[in-house]
Amino acid sequence: MDKLSAEKRIGELSEIIEKHSYKYYVLDNPDISDYDFDMLMQELKNLEEQYPELVQPSSPTQRIGGFALNTFEKVHHNVQMASLQDVFDFEQVRNFLDKCRAELVSPEYTVEPKIDGLSVSLEYTDGILTRASTRGDGFTGEDVTANIKTIRSVPLKLKNAPEFLEVRGEVYMPKNSFLELVEQQELREEQPFKNPRNAAAGSLRQKDPKITATRKLDMFVFNIQQCRGRDFSKHSETLDYLKDMGFKTVPSYKVYSEYDEIEMEINRIGEERAGFSFDIDGVVIKVNSLSQRDIIGSTSKTPKWAVAYKYPPEVKETKIIDIEVNVGRTGAITPVAVFEPITLAGTSVSRAVLHNQDFINEKDICIGDIVAVRKAGEIIPEVIRSVRHEENTETFKLPDVCPVCNTPSVRDDGESVLRCPNVQCPAQLLKNMIHFASKNAMDIDGLGDANMKLLVDSGLVKSPADLYTLEKEKLLSLERFAEKSAENLIKSIQESKDRGLDRLVYALGIRNIGQRAAILLCERFHDMGSLLSAEKEDISDIEGFGDIMAENVVTALRESHRLELIDRLREYGVNMTYDKQLSVDERFKGMTFVLTGTLPTMKRDDAKKLIESFGGKVSGSVSKKTNYVVAGEEAGSKLVKAQSLGINIISESDLLEMTK
Repeated sequence: MDKLSAEKRIGELSEIIEKHSYKYYVLDNPDISDYDFDMLMQELKNLEEQYPELVQPSSPTQRIGGFALNTFEKVHHNVQMASLQDVFDFEQVRNFLDKCRAELVSPEYTVEPKIDGLSVSLEYTDGILTRASTRGDGFTGEDVTANIKTIRSVPLKLKNAPEFLEVRGEVYMPKNSFLELVEQQELREEQPFKNPRNAAAGSLRQKDPKITATRKLDMFVFNIQQCRGRDFSKHSETLDYLKDMGFKTVPSYKVYSEYDEIEMEINRIGEERAGFSFDIDGVVIKVNSLSQRDIIGSTSKTPKWAVAYKYPPEVKETKIIDIEVNVGRTGAITPVAVFEPITLAGTSVSRAVLHNQDFINEKDICIGDIVAVRKAGEIIPEVIRSVRHEENTETFKLPDVCPVCNTPSVRDDGESVLRCPNVQCPAQLLKNMIHFASKNAMDIDGLGDANMKLLVDSGLVKSPADLYTLEKEKLLSLERFAEKSAENLIKSIQESKDRGLDRLVYALGIRNIGQRAAILLCERFHDMGSLLSAEKEDISDIEGFGDIMAENVVTALRESHRLELIDRLREYGVNMTYDKQLSVDERFKGMTFVLTGTLPTMKRDDAKKLIESFGGKVSGSVSKKTNYVVAGEEAGSKLVKAQSLGINIISESDLLEMTK
């Protein structure tokens, strides 16, 4: 490529990469794969190496990666959190090793799985975790201390600790936790995270640590950034030291000196990664000797003593046999590709969601096509393109009518989703009933998917309100119910009448209204009557609500079928008034608090009543069973003991934040 063409292409690539970087690192919502992003970056690097005079200070290659958001306080990294140079084949790995051998005497290397998560720094002063921060741009990150403390594998206190220690690690979301989260997001018809890495990043950036705590994040530590009072000679020695101190260190790290051994280890990890409980996107090869690292040095962007070998995504071709159409809880009509089974990332897959008609048209997908399929984040199968049309392939178009009830389908302005507008559609009814009785809604014990399907199929219930008319004798006529199980279900249904109003609002299945949004609505409108008469402007004023959410609430609560349901539920005695205690009095259930010192604004007795009102217990002494110590000024021996046991120490403001 000549210089003029290269200059034009460099400009194009820079613009494309910056756009995708923003979506990936800031919005946590990428629309291309990691591999495709890496290939764009590699093309840009190659052109800039060919024409170094064309390199601009603003080029994506001149940044380490990521952005520091305004959501949290900024943290300046005293030791740069550098990124690694990526390599994509074994020839590049060999070139790296050859360069090291040219400058070093008999170098050894550690080979470690590259965890696909969010890079984080942990700082410990006298063994106590004092600050946690994200990498950001490598020089400035975000303070995420409160959220990091929700990760149970992160030690709050270290044994035999040096005066000061800063470690670097990777926060990630285990595969099972990711699947659970995606299932919940799809149930609420929210935009699900695309892979575990973005799920981890989005979860760690939550303003409310309680939300982060529900996401079941984990963390591996893989490097010492700073350590006062202890010297090391090898990287493997630091990993052993961190493990002994109680850190969850990067797994399966091994030390090698020969290229053949390193290649075999890369292949071994690649073959076994499908069985890992966490996602990896490659292998990191590092010079083991810390003094040799100093000799070989770093560039302004990356260390010369390490590279990250990136695995190419596993893509296989298969034939689409059929495209099924499913109807969701809110009427969303979703196409699903059914294809000849293939093995990806160690498991057999034969189905993948095709999202909507726009997606099908864009990919030019027909029944009978040979398509390329991969697993997004090594977990969820996705069709990435149509490879070719075979003979007799059929162009696919979503039906003009609901496939379950034959009601004409509709597509709202600004939406790509086709919907069935019939609220009595059997497919919607069952899923709405399951949602209504679910744990986070009305929490009716004994009404799982199978039992609910039985009730709907038998005709005993055609609306959530019908649950409150069930009698034991009717249940006994069904094959799954005996005397005791029928009595227990009736009892659980009756108990659900006393749930908080926010649980009922969430149970009504209003589009885009999850648990937190339901609570915010009820905190503004304290009874169902006030909520029903609220205008769009009143609702959009609530922090966290926008015009679309407000419009959804107003529209949903003025639909005749939902008004009829609310009237029937009120008639059967379901609670229609918001009592905060009904919703939040169990958030501290099973937790023990200890109060020590003088609190800034609250008397000790008031703090005790507050904790007990949320189901917590207040003890006069600190023990291993203590969950939190609320410390004020002049805190004494209780604080010291809590620190020695590694117990969470919070302030009055932290306590008040936890009760919001």
